[in-house]
Amino acid sequence: MILKKRLSTTGYYVVSAAIAVVSMIPFLWMISTSLKTQGAVMTVPIQWIPEEPTLQAYVDVFTTFSFARTVANSLFIAVTYTGVTLLSSSMAAFAFTKIHFRGNDLLLKVYLATMMIPTQVTMIPLFVVMNRLGLINSYSSVIMPSLFRPFAVFMLVQQMRTIPQDFLDAARIDGANTFQVFRKVALPMCKPTLATLMVTTFMESWNDYLWPLLMLTDRSKMTLPIALATLTGQYNPQYALLMAGSLISMIPIIIIYIMAQRSFQYGMMAGGIKG
Repeated sequence: MILKKRLSTTGYYVVSAAIAVVSMIPFLWMISTSLKTQGAVMTVPIQWIPEEPTLQAYVDVFTTFSFARTVANSLFIAVTYTGVTLLSSSMAAFAFTKIHFRGNDLLLKVYLATMMIPTQVTMIPLFVVMNRLGLINSYSSVIMPSLFRPFAVFMLVQQMRTIPQDFLDAARIDGANTFQVFRKVALPMCKPTLATLMVTTFMESWNDYLWPLLMLTDRSKMTLPIALATLTGQYNPQYALLMAGSLISMIPIIIIYIMAQRSFQYGMMAGGIKG
């Protein structure tokens, strides 16, 4: 029995390690390609370890065009988008779960049902709305959709339903108003879910390509995914340059995940199975 359990555990770790190695292959190929010269990139068979490694591709990324400006644009949009999403979604979830009003359950169901509508279906209406508001080619047009995030509301609703009503009532007895109860009691108890949403929302906004491409027509305002796409068209087939830019674009996401990794797993579980 003990031997069988040990073999099962060993097999689990072996399979997990094999999956991890296979998953890392594309990432290792990106690193290898970014350190190669143009001639070495096209060599067959693939050189996993460059014979003459160079950092020239990383230098060229910043000198080819205003790469630093595109990084700043993406960082501003992603941070603002994430902040607006967390604030608006947490306030909506608090209202749906802790402020009882007529028809709130029905309204919540209708609101969450919009998750079944494909994003592509809403792009043309959203474009028309932004055009009528005169927001085309502005950061606001890219950030404003963050006000309506049904999935984020769904995650936070599940978490806020686990908050005992006694905690909120005690705060009200002490003289706290509704907003103070929300800020000082509800939000601190939703930190794991908020951390999860922060990582996923930031990642989604940082990597978004289509919506910023439709909204931002000025090259000085383009985001990092759009800039990387122009590398493929203008400097094809300089894959080393593209891989270097892609690796640099991963740094903010890695930093955000490291900062929130302790709460990430618990937040996913809390938002997915409770309620």
